[in-house]
Amino acid sequence: MNEALGVAAAGWGVLMAISPLLQIRRMMARQSSADVSIAYLVVLEFGFLLWVGYGLSLGNPVILLPNTVAAIVGAATIAVAWLLRRGPTPA
Repeated sequence: MNEALGVAAAGWGVLMAISPLLQIRRMMARQSSADVSIAYLVVLEFGFLLWVGYGLSLGNPVILLPNTVAAIVGAATIAVAWLLRRGPTPA
């Protein structure tokens, strides 16, 4: 039962981790990140990285996998939001 719950939690965690892709899609469609808090995303990113470190220290893939995915997607979300705030690059 414990192992099944761990697998279910990790699977759902991965789905949660990729959900910011919906925000990236919205930012790209609008070509704006004005309604997105980059500071909030940075706080989440720091938390994901702490959980990745914890998962590594335990050698626990149930903790490590979803948080690694979340950290990668979170970094991409921050990058897109930041790039859209900078505006168009001069030609």
